[in-house]
Amino acid sequence: MSGAAGQEQGRLDADADRLIRPYTISNGRTKPSVALDLLSMVRATGRRPRVDLEPEHAQALDLSRAPRTVAEIGAHLRLPVAVAKIVLSDLIDQGAVVARPPDPIADLADRDVLQRVIDGLHKRLG
Repeated sequence: MSGAAGQEQGRLDADADRLIRPYTISNGRTKPSVALDLLSMVRATGRRPRVDLEPEHAQALDLSRAPRTVAEIGAHLRLPVAVAKIVLSDLIDQGAVVARPPDPIADLADRDVLQRVIDGLHKRLG
């Protein structure tokens, strides 16, 4: 292929890879086996999974050694959050990680802190 045709083929291959990779990581599944929220906290249990891990599963497990949100893990993995949820649910099913829903009180406290920061900026800039 020459010039423009080669560049077009390269772009199409890259686009296809972005679609195929998540599909293969999730084994074609579109829903996790466990309901997870973006702000659910995930942490490793210290138990070894009973099966060999795919690279993304191993990386998610490693990231979970310290408590992290589902959204954080998805960002680190550079995967769509729907696929990250499937990877994490696989690890939960294996007993390698646990997840808990976000604490509603903590969320309110975070919003209060953010509002105070915004108010302080308005005072300084206004």
